[in-house]
Amino acid sequence: LPLSLTWASPFCSPGPACVTGLFMWFVESQKDPKSSPLVLWLNGGPGCSSLDGFLTEHGPFLVQPDGATLEYNPYSWNLIANVLYLESPAGVGFSYSDDKTYATNDTEVAQSNFEALQDFFRLFPEYKDNELFLTGESYAGIYIPTLAVLVMQDPSMNLQGLAVGNGLSSYEQNDNSLVYFAYYHGLLGNRLWSSLQTHCCSQNKCNFYDNTDPECVTNLQEVSRIVGNSGLNIYNLYAPCAGGVPGHLRYEKGTVVIHDLGNIFTRLPLKRMWHQALLRSGDRLRMDPPCTNTTAASTYLNNPYVRKALHIPEQLPRWDMCNFLVNIQYRRLYQSMQSQYLKLLTTQKYRILLYNGDVDMACNFMGDEWFVDSLNQKMEVQRRPWLVDYGDSGEQIAGFVKEFSHIAFLTIKGAGHMVPTDKPQAALTMFSRFLNKQPY
Repeated sequence: LPLSLTWASPFCSPGPACVTGLFMWFVESQKDPKSSPLVLWLNGGPGCSSLDGFLTEHGPFLVQPDGATLEYNPYSWNLIANVLYLESPAGVGFSYSDDKTYATNDTEVAQSNFEALQDFFRLFPEYKDNELFLTGESYAGIYIPTLAVLVMQDPSMNLQGLAVGNGLSSYEQNDNSLVYFAYYHGLLGNRLWSSLQTHCCSQNKCNFYDNTDPECVTNLQEVSRIVGNSGLNIYNLYAPCAGGVPGHLRYEKGTVVIHDLGNIFTRLPLKRMWHQALLRSGDRLRMDPPCTNTTAASTYLNNPYVRKALHIPEQLPRWDMCNFLVNIQYRRLYQSMQSQYLKLLTTQKYRILLYNGDVDMACNFMGDEWFVDSLNQKMEVQRRPWLVDYGDSGEQIAGFVKEFSHIAFLTIKGAGHMVPTDKPQAALTMFSRFLNKQPY
C-alpha cells in the first residue's frame, strides 16, 4: 500500500510500561484527507477483528483467495472518508493484553475504545477538527452506541453521527424477530411453528426470548439448531456455507475450531455450557465465524513481511479472525441499547443510521426495525424504496428506508450480515448519502 495512504501500529510495545495495546490501521481519504470525515470502524463478535472489515468488506484493497494478493476495491469507503480500523478489545487480532484471561465487558470496552480514539488524536492532531462518525457491524451494535455516549461528552471530538450495520441492538427483539424470519423464509415446518405458537405465545404476543415454558424451550432449541447449526449460512441465508455443512466444531491440525459466537437465544439452558467445557479441556481453541472462510485473511496477516510492515512485535502470537477466550469470557452487561440511543437522540445533534442486509439471520433486519420503532421518534419519511444507479442497468431498488427525526432505518436487498461484501456499490452509495446528509 502507498505509504501516503496508510498507517498501522500498536499504540505501544509490549513490556512493563504497557499493559494493553490496541492495534489500528488508518487509511486516508482518497478524496481530500483534510476535509473528509474521520470514520471509526469496529467489527463485532465480541472478539472478532476489524481487519475483516478492512480486507473483505470496504477497505481500499481486498485480500484474494491465495492469501498473498490484494486487489483494488473500487467501492472502498476511503474513497470519501478517512477510515480508522480498530481491533478491539485486547486479545483480538494484533491487539494484546498482559492479562491473558482477556476478561472484559461492555463498559470496559467502551472506555478502552474511547481512550484509543484519544490516543489517535494525540498522534494525529490534524484530524481533530474533522467530522467524526462512529460505525461498525454486528456486536458493534453494542460497541458503537456505548462508545458514542462517552464521545458525546468530550467537546474536543467533533462527533457528527453513527451508523451500525446488522447490529445487535436488542437481544429480545433479535430473538423474537428471528423466529418469524425463519418461519416465513421456509426454515421451520408447520408442526414446529404450531407448537411454538401454542407454547411460546399467549394473547397474541409471543416470547421467544426468555420463555420458561419447557415445551417452548425445547422448540426454541430446535429453532436455534436449524438457524445456527444445521448447515445454513447464518450470515446470508442464500449463500453457501464455506467448507460445506459444519458441526458445532471441527478439528484442524490439532486445533478445535468453534463456530458459535453466542449472540442468538442466549437465554436457552445449556446454550454455552459446552463452550465452558471446551475451555476447561486444555485443547488449543480457535473461533471462526460460521460458514466463513478466514484462510485468506489469516494467511495474509500472518505473512512475516506483512507483520513487519505493520510494525507487529515478533513476540505477539499469530493473527486469528476471532478470539475464543475474548468471546467466552466477555460479560454482556446490556440487553438493549435503547437508553444509549435515547441519550444521543435527545441532544438532537447527531444523525444516526441503522442499516441491515435483509437475508442475514445473525442480526436480522426485522429485529433492528422493531428496535428503531421502539424509540418512538417523530416519523419524517414513510417507508419507501431507495435506489442505486447501476449504469447500464439503470436505477434499481436497493432496499427500503424510513426516516425519523435524527435516525433512519434502511435495508439492503439481497445482502447478508456483511453488507459491503455482498452489495459493495449499494453500501458505498448508502455510506456517501449518510455522510453528506443526502436523501437516501
